[in-house]
Amino acid sequence: MLEIAGLIALGLFAGGIAAALGIGGGVIFVPALVVLFGFDQHIAQGTSLAVILPTAIVATVAHTRMKNVKWKLAVPIGLAGIVGAVVGARFALALDADLLRRMFGIFLILLAARMGWRAWKLDGRTETEPDTP
Repeated sequence: MLEIAGLIALGLFAGGIAAALGIGGGVIFVPALVVLFGFDQHIAQGTSLAVILPTAIVATVAHTRMKNVKWKLAVPIGLAGIVGAVVGARFALALDADLLRRMFGIFLILLAARMGWRAWKLDGRTETEPDTP
């Protein structure tokens, strides 16, 4: 029963953070399921993907109502994402769980470093200034 309460708390936290920050909930769900709940990496990733679907739908509806979705871009990107998801899932399932966990950790570190670098570079600029590559 305590584990169910913890998983519900994780869902509330990850769903809120994902919707507020526009991130995939997997960045929160996968590490939490592995570290806090002892899930195997493959099970954590599969469970995370299943859990993200309803949260992504709800967040998309909310952002659509506020006219924050560019559907002309979202549709082709989403279709390409479906193809990428098939390839990525097959690739992940072929890997050893320990290697997959290391790759996920490296991805999170690189993502955090990139975001930190961009935030540091943008510090002091106004929001209306263009973002230069």
